[in-house]
Amino acid sequence: MPYTVTPTSLPEVLILQPQVFGDARGFFYESFNARDFAKATGLDLAFVQDNHSLSAQGVLRGLHYQIQHAQGKLVRVVRGEVFDVAVDMRQSSPTFGKWTGCHLSAENAKQLWVPPGFAHGFLVLSESAEFLYKTTDYWYPEFEKSLLWNDASLGIDWPLPPHMTQPLLATKDAAALPLAQALTYA
Repeated sequence: MPYTVTPTSLPEVLILQPQVFGDARGFFYESFNARDFAKATGLDLAFVQDNHSLSAQGVLRGLHYQIQHAQGKLVRVVRGEVFDVAVDMRQSSPTFGKWTGCHLSAENAKQLWVPPGFAHGFLVLSESAEFLYKTTDYWYPEFEKSLLWNDASLGIDWPLPPHMTQPLLATKDAAALPLAQALTYA
């Protein structure tokens, strides 16, 4: 099997570990194969958009979600390391308002599947990080929402670099709403 799949504390959020072939010359792995992804996860998805970001150490992007045109995201890091987080935004879910997080890095080659209905964000731990994600729907800025990264009701344990007390945030993320005031899914 090209992927090892590990459920997180939120069962629909999955960690995928591709099979990496390496030797003295370097490495090779299939970062995505639709047939193998479907076989490993039971999910037959169509990805419609790929995104690539570069962020400096201490940048926190998120926690983002689209209230309409909800996106599933398959995310990975190709340079550096991040702490990646998903928050269940579905009121009907037994894990509503719960979060899970994992370290993604170029070195560990792990990927995270974040289903539609979850807010997503990451904190850059290395000097910089390049982050790639495939999405199941297009980006619609008019429907994008941000959940407050440090909402006490969520209790996310962000591993800020030792020299920082606050992450570097975009204006929209600094103005994000706590879960109690945020728009959520049914």
